[in-house]
Amino acid sequence: MDGTTVSRRAFGKLVGAAGVGTLGAGALGAAAASAAVDTWTASGTAVSSLSAFDDTMKSFMQARHIEAGQLAVTYQGRLVLARGYGNNSPQYIAPTSLFRVASLSKSLTAAAIVRLAQDGKLSLGDPITKFLDLIPPAGQTADPRLSQITLWRLLQHTGGWDRDLTAFDPVFKDRVIANALGVPMELTHADVIRFMSGQPLMHDPGSTVSYSNYGYLLAGRIIEKVTGLPYETYIKQTLLAPRGITRMATGWTISRHSGEVGYQSQYTGPTVLDNSGTIVDAPYGTFSMRIHDANGGWLASAVDLVRWAATFDSGNTVLNSTSIGRVFAVPNPTGVNADGWYYGLGWQVRPVSGGTGRNTWHTGSFAGTYSIMVRTYHGMSWAAVFNQRDDESGLSYGTIDSALWAASRAVTSWPTHNLWSTYFA
Repeated sequence: MDGTTVSRRAFGKLVGAAGVGTLGAGALGAAAASAAVDTWTASGTAVSSLSAFDDTMKSFMQARHIEAGQLAVTYQGRLVLARGYGNNSPQYIAPTSLFRVASLSKSLTAAAIVRLAQDGKLSLGDPITKFLDLIPPAGQTADPRLSQITLWRLLQHTGGWDRDLTAFDPVFKDRVIANALGVPMELTHADVIRFMSGQPLMHDPGSTVSYSNYGYLLAGRIIEKVTGLPYETYIKQTLLAPRGITRMATGWTISRHSGEVGYQSQYTGPTVLDNSGTIVDAPYGTFSMRIHDANGGWLASAVDLVRWAATFDSGNTVLNSTSIGRVFAVPNPTGVNADGWYYGLGWQVRPVSGGTGRNTWHTGSFAGTYSIMVRTYHGMSWAAVFNQRDDESGLSYGTIDSALWAASRAVTSWPTHNLWSTYFA
């Protein structure tokens, strides 16, 4: 979840690349009339034996009035389903349309750090202070425990920050940070780091798991420091290109990439792109996509996501078996939590089948975005993305996880075809 506050009802819509517009009274009336009769579209090849997946996406999206979604499914290494879905959507949703994927981005950032370790450029036991100068604002003192935060701890969310205890996630507190530092918005990564370098840790590093977007922001800067390349460039060149993934990119706050969908939200708030205080639709300026690059800034299609997820199977040239083992290693000493899962490096992990297998997954959430990526211990994976995460229905978006599991169990005969070549050169 991000830190967007509710200020008034904003009508959901898909917006153009030039930015956010407003709907006049006539347009609102026309939109309401058209919504009275649902128009459902699906792109990509329908597969009769996998119809439970299509049915699940349709019922999920229509119950929540979601205009755009996608689903991709693999089985035993084969891409068996790739679909785009439109629900009263003014634009065509292809299987390759791009969506913001929010925290699914963390798997990319963690894999980049692991790849640098694989290449001998760093060690996961290195402290972050080896790479970053964490200098606090004048008059403040850095917590001496910052030097105890290793790359392992950074990526396993045990760095010592705790947004729940402090009610403060710095990647969503642009105005607070700008005021404290006396700098204008839009913030830079350096602004956030300087502010946070003066804040005390809530826990001894390594002792407590607490989900940290800020930790992954730092990881992105470490990648840049070690490689001498922009964060996005290193990810594309070293991780994505060898997998044949060419569409993925980091997103922009206002403008859209070619093929990228627009985003819907019922919320609005003041922009963080400048100090004007202008009220904007929540997906378009209540948070900065530039700040979120390494913790939540990537765009992808569902087929790109399952292609990326397959990188964590054996037999690829991006990550060797040692690196994959590191990604899914149990954190020491925090271990498996009471619910039977733990944070790996960019993934949530649940040991299954008597401990001989594991299910791995992550979700992503911004105003205007909900995403999920799942790898199962018995050879299935799927990714689903939506251009909305909240509406007045009050229905949970998290239930898509159990719904897609149910759809997978409804399959009585998996197809033998493989669609990888349709979407990847």
